[in-house]
Amino acid sequence: MIRKVVDLALNNRLIVLAIAFLLIAGGAIAFHNLPVDAYPDIADNYVTVITQWPGRAAEEVEQQVTIPVEIEMNGIPHLTHVRSEFTTYRYFCCTLCYCSTFNNLC
Repeated sequence: MIRKVVDLALNNRLIVLAIAFLLIAGGAIAFHNLPVDAYPDIADNYVTVITQWPGRAAEEVEQQVTIPVEIEMNGIPHLTHVRSEFTTYRYFCCTLCYCSTFNNLC
């Protein structure tokens, strides 16, 4: 079965090229006619900093690691907000949200 298809394709090269050209042209036309909504939205950028200090209490990790990291990260340009949380797996997550550079609201 496959041998017949390959033989047919090799014997009729112009037909195979014409079909390939039609498929490529159809794909280009379909891509050109896509609505704008099909492209992803450009949203704010997020960075997550995970801090962990095995063998230490949560209060020690917060005071000696997480708070200094938050203080240093607050001076970064275009930073809109910082959110920190202590997870159930005994580490702190510090999420930083940056303003998108595509709009002039920052």
